[in-house]
Amino acid sequence: MVKKKFTYVGYDLNELKNMPYDRLYEILPARARRTLKRGMTQRQKKLIEKIKRVKSGENIRIKTHARDMIILPEMVGLVIEVHNGREFVRVKIQPEMIGHYLGEFALTRKKVTHGSPGMGATRSSLYIPLK
Repeated sequence: MVKKKFTYVGYDLNELKNMPYDRLYEILPARARRTLKRGMTQRQKKLIEKIKRVKSGENIRIKTHARDMIILPEMVGLVIEVHNGREFVRVKIQPEMIGHYLGEFALTRKKVTHGSPGMGATRSSLYIPLK
């Protein structure tokens, strides 16, 4: 079984990593392109600084609250901890995530699991035998 080589709009990962930001912005989807053209926030700039420090060899954990950061090719292969409102969720960045937001991979809500009704919960639960 041959593993399919990753490409994004006809470019492989190495080409994307070496591509200048101006050309990269042109091939991203419209929402990501507009977000990046408007400039980065302080949180996003701080995240990029941390990524550059990790790439240079420093051994630090990358934790961020910047859920609105677009995933760029230079982030591929890193593990970034994204805050979901309560805790930091570890997200391993893969090539298929390029162009998406970090927040899409750190869900803020979990599935609701309802328990059994308690005593006096509603009229219909009056006749459920007590535990």
